[in-house]
Amino acid sequence: MAAVLVGQFHARDAEGRVYSVHEFETEVEGQAVTTYKLAIGDRVTKINENEFLLVQSDIQLTRDSETSATKKPDALVTPE
Repeated sequence: MAAVLVGQFHARDAEGRVYSVHEFETEVEGQAVTTYKLAIGDRVTKINENEFLLVQSDIQLTRDSETSATKKPDALVTPE
């Protein structure tokens, strides 16, 4: 099943570089699974609410408080 983009935010490393992180949701065996990737496709692991780890380079990222997470609105369902 395809992953659906449900949010995005910026995170910074210890040197101040900014990374654009995308949040995806996939359904696996009836359970919603959230995964994270950089905009360029590199995998990211969530450590806690504001801390993330860039898997390929083992760089720790912190959610940027200056950019709020954007969420896609729920789908609008109208009766036929």
